[in-house]
Amino acid sequence: MKNIKAQLAIGLVCIVLGVVIALQFKTVQTNLGGVAPVQKAQELAAELKKIREEKEALLEEVNSLEAKMKEIEDAESKKNVLVKNMSAELEKYKIISGLRKVKGPGIVVVVDDPPMDPEFLTDSTIMYNYELLLSLINKLNDAGAEAISINDQRFVSRTEINLAGSNVNINAVPTAPPFIIKAIGNPDTLESALNIRFGIVDHMKSMYNLQVSVKKQDEVVIPRYNEVIKFRYAKPVEDTE
Repeated sequence: MKNIKAQLAIGLVCIVLGVVIALQFKTVQTNLGGVAPVQKAQELAAELKKIREEKEALLEEVNSLEAKMKEIEDAESKKNVLVKNMSAELEKYKIISGLRKVKGPGIVVVVDDPPMDPEFLTDSTIMYNYELLLSLINKLNDAGAEAISINDQRFVSRTEINLAGSNVNINAVPTAPPFIIKAIGNPDTLESALNIRFGIVDHMKSMYNLQVSVKKQDEVVIPRYNEVIKFRYAKPVEDTE
């Protein structure tokens, strides 16, 4: 009996110890299970904070780059405006100097010798009075002509008109009647300046019996000046004012 009681006591003690150990293991496991998520949450919070800081830094960099890009675009825009203005100004002076072919409304003037009698051949009246062409061009300039040509030779400040043998040289190119003068400008103003009573056309007809016609046109094409302009003596002067 004593042995049985001893065995029962030992078995009971083992059961109690087993229950205690099981309860302790469960408690430890529960505690461990509660600590792990807290650490994970702390780690995730730290990582999220780091990501937010990186995002803010990247946003600042993007804003900085956008500001620099806007500065570049503004500078480029100003540069483009300057280039366009310079190009427009250069184009204007090319037109004034005759270095550009141009077109626009204006008039066409044809000047020819008087009707010639086949039995009496005479020299060309207009060729020996070529200064009349210069007078006609002066009247066109006074009337605001923006471009002028004579027999497809652009008339510029350097253009010379002179008699050379049996030809009239214009820009060193031999020409002969009829002389076709084209001018771009206000057609009504140009026509009125030439056809005014006792004006240049009247003078050419009445005094020299020349055949002169003046016609307005919606579009007149005038070629560019083909010679190379070189300055040997004239030098630019800086404006100090």
